Amino acid sequence: MKILVSAMETSSNVHLKELKKYLPSQIEFVGVFDKELGNPLYDLSSLAIMGFVDALKKLRFFFKLRDELVNLAKDCDKVLLLDSSGFNLPLAKKLRQTYPNKEIIYYILPQAWAWKKGRVKVLEENCSKLCSILPFESELYSNKEKISYVGHPLLDEIKEFKTELSNSNKIVFMPGSRKTEITNLMPIFKELVKRIPNKEYILVIPSKFDDEYIKKTYGNHEEFTISRNAHEALKEAEYAFICSGTATLEAALIGTPFTLSYIAKKLDFFIGKTFVKLNFVGLANIFFEKMGKEQLHSEFLQNEVTVNNLLTDYQTMDKVRFFENSKLLREYLKQGSSANVAEIIKN
Repeated sequence: MKILVSAMETSSNVHLKELKKYLPSQIEFVGVFDKELGNPLYDLSSLAIMGFVDALKKLRFFFKLRDELVNLAKDCDKVLLLDSSGFNLPLAKKLRQTYPNKEIIYYILPQAWAWKKGRVKVLEENCSKLCSILPFESELYSNKEKISYVGHPLLDEIKEFKTELSNSNKIVFMPGSRKTEITNLMPIFKELVKRIPNKEYILVIPSKFDDEYIKKTYGNHEEFTISRNAHEALKEAEYAFICSGTATLEAALIGTPFTLSYIAKKLDFFIGKTFVKLNFVGLANIFFEKMGKEQLHSEFLQNEVTVNNLLTDYQTMDKVRFFENSKLLREYLKQGSSANVAEIIKN
């Protein structure tokens, strides 16, 4: 079986690698994905974008890429789309127009519950199967036969969870995976280190970054110990400072108390604030709100991201309460998703 894959985000490819473990070895991926999984059309690092402005600059290239993938789909048995709704939804439309009977599976659905609810209709009209990783997501969809909660991929990927609070003396810093995120947060994290003495400071850097890129983007980081394994670092840490994103949910599930901080480009933040009507940014906080509970962790955005604010949160957080609530979060998500998605693909 040959599957056209469009997985343009780093996190999507982590999920895709786990999914592949449950698929027969003879299944071949073609399209856009991490080069560790086969022979993609493009190196994934060349496709990374940060916000609306960056996306506009690369618009012409993405139209070309869409057409290339549609052409590739001709010889594929099925299509698997992961996340990246700005690209994958137009791709799904074009694929459905070109191949009316082609099976199109969407895994890691667009966050229509947060904004652009019109995407629900587009998904239902153009996709054969919708694999939801959020328990509440299916409430938005009218076609209940197409959508199903498959579990959450992080419960496959995180191999160990804390059984008790850690006093390891290790503090993890995760400034994100995009250049803008890293350059915005690293100066603040470096100052924060000076205010929290006598600890081991672990800087988590994505494995895809080479030494030259690290030196250019992170600057002088001699006060940190480098880790390439986020889950292992979080498991060992007593606390973490994390840029918004999947990493915050990873920490929450593992049971490591943390502070979320995020600085976006001003225009991107304005657009997001205008259209996204959510009370929280962190996924764990969003889940807890859906569960009818108080927020799990603090969130600092834009000008709120200061050394004093992060330090105060670190000093005052109720870490015992956080740890107990992390167990409730795992119960809420129930199971991993990879085996269930693999079954959908094989069938």
